Amino acid sequence: MTVDGSTAPGRIRLGMVGGGQGAFIGAVHRLAARMDDHYTFVAGALSSDPDRARASGAELGLDPKRTYAGFAEMARRERRLKDGIEAVSIVTPNNVHYPAAKAFVKAGIHVICDKPLVNTLREARDLKKAVEAAGVLFAVTYNYTGYPMVRQAREMVAAGDIGAVRVVQVEYPQDWLATKLEETGQKQAGWRTDPAQAGAGGAIGDIGSHAYHLACFVSGLEVSEILAELSRFVPGRQLDDNAQVLLRFTNGARGALWVSQVAPGNENGLRLRVYGESGGLEWVQADPNRLWFTPLGAPKRLITRGGAGAGEAAGRVTRVPPGHPEGYLEGFATIYTEIAHAIRSRRAGREVAGDVVYPTIEDGVAGVAFIEATVRSSARGGRWVRL
Repeated sequence: MTVDGSTAPGRIRLGMVGGGQGAFIGAVHRLAARMDDHYTFVAGALSSDPDRARASGAELGLDPKRTYAGFAEMARRERRLKDGIEAVSIVTPNNVHYPAAKAFVKAGIHVICDKPLVNTLREARDLKKAVEAAGVLFAVTYNYTGYPMVRQAREMVAAGDIGAVRVVQVEYPQDWLATKLEETGQKQAGWRTDPAQAGAGGAIGDIGSHAYHLACFVSGLEVSEILAELSRFVPGRQLDDNAQVLLRFTNGARGALWVSQVAPGNENGLRLRVYGESGGLEWVQADPNRLWFTPLGAPKRLITRGGAGAGEAAGRVTRVPPGHPEGYLEGFATIYTEIAHAIRSRRAGREVAGDVVYPTIEDGVAGVAFIEATVRSSARGGRWVRL
């Protein structure tokens, strides 16, 4: 991805809302978009502070005329330009997702939005209607679904390699909010623990939405009911920092989800286990190039990215030879590349190929419905509630 405003043939003209100076996830998105060379970064509203927005644009080499003070102005002006952006990345705190996404959707611009989709289910449903009316493409960056071995696990479940799914266990513990970090001025901790910016869910929204989507993505199942207990262990914290959730799937399978941001010794401990009638699968984000497969009554088998046993779904999103690790940035890049394939199909007036897979607006709505259900269940003392 070039960042000089050029319009190289075939590349998708990309803009960004948020992600300016001091922002972590914006840089991740830019690296991911650059990795497979499908995008040209040409415009941005990189901060809610106009001075910081201008300074951020200058640092990234954007044309000052296409460095905007706000997303509304950006959507309006880019829509009118002959070489205006075709897609926009939204990498702001959660409360800005809805108004920003809707502005670009109404402008006919494809959207790539960080998770969770928006702050309320009402907003999510309204945004989905707007996407359908505008006919634009919309992706949500549940980036862990971009890992090759996650795609491998999904393919194996769909092929019946473990039989009908019975149990799904997913966990995502961290320890970075074990103290009241939000009182130190740390930007990421500040907005993630503020209901006005993060929404009704703390850890359950920030990392629980990832865990929930991963469980459904790999198992191929939908959740019908949940029972949740959300906890705030750090005194004075406004949002949950630990969540334990039981899941009932529509096929009769059962599951459990645990997320925590107050679990010492855990940096980014995402782990998924799926058990069926005839086998089980286990994947750990800290060792993402390996997938363990255990057929019932047989020894564990190791499947590696690019190695023997890996199938087509993993192969089509694998970049480097076996033995060279692929990880977090590549997972993000897979989402960007998949949506790039879809945008190019739209350009050419073709149907999007069936093997192009990325989290959509429907996945985003489902994530928000899950977050609201956990908050509702916990507020009722841990009762079962329907999704």
